[in-house]
Amino acid sequence: QVQLVESGGGSVQAGGSLRLSCAASGSIFSINNMGWYRQAPGKQRELVATISRDLSTKYADSVKGRFTISRDNIKNTVDLQMNSLKPEDTAVYSCCVDIAHYSRGYYYSNDYWGQGTQVTVSS
Repeated sequence: QVQLVESGGGSVQAGGSLRLSCAASGSIFSINNMGWYRQAPGKQRELVATISRDLSTKYADSVKGRFTISRDNIKNTVDLQMNSLKPEDTAVYSCCVDIAHYSRGYYYSNDYWGQGTQVTVSS
């Protein structure tokens, strides 16, 4: 079994900063891509940022230069530092982790999602 625990959401004024963290634990052989997604009310879920095991990153155009994703391959955590927040960043943010398992001679991987954490940016 795998658990993802998120922390760090909250409310902040425009221009402020927040840091989100997501920790994976349980039956983990290795972790491939880790990422953050968000869903605002009435909108589809969108990718915010991803980071590969070799630390290659990808960002949505709307957050480039303001958000930074990082990971710790020892602690199995992924963080999202959000600076210069805007009201349009308001959403529920969820981490997604691609975890590899090894069982009975086979490797396989699944995507796991955190419970989601609310980020609210007021103008």
